[in-house]
Amino acid sequence: MGFKHLFKAKLNWFSSKEEEVSTSKIYSKSHTVIVEGKPILNVSAAKAFKGDPILYNPEDLLLSSIVSCHMMSYLYVCSQNGIEVLSYTDAAEATLEVLDNGCGRFTEVRLYPKVVIRQKEKIAEALRLHQKANELCFIANSCNFPILHEPSCQTG
Repeated sequence: MGFKHLFKAKLNWFSSKEEEVSTSKIYSKSHTVIVEGKPILNVSAAKAFKGDPILYNPEDLLLSSIVSCHMMSYLYVCSQNGIEVLSYTDAAEATLEVLDNGCGRFTEVRLYPKVVIRQKEKIAEALRLHQKANELCFIANSCNFPILHEPSCQTG
């Protein structure tokens, strides 16, 4: 039997002084997200959408969630299969398509994990386990776009 977890976040946004005097109501996109017991996360829109480019944006956070969840799922399946992972890096990319009417969605995410393992004889298995990790990944299972993997593996 499965179980459920409830995650909570609070969001705070306030109008700035510049907006109050502006005649063309363009609202600031900057806001804070608070998850109890954790540092406040300062968020904005992406620069392309008139946000503050030095802050995280929802697109950054979605891609970060995918790449992080995949890595944790991958480390789990490696441990289940006796593969000793020495390092794991990724340079993931997400493609966002925005239509003329302003509607948009992610069309795909590409992960490029570079894994270093201890056992040379397990390289092929370590590469195959990315698919199993994707099947287990909570975030990937919640997405409606493909998450593609182009992994590499070597020994160290």
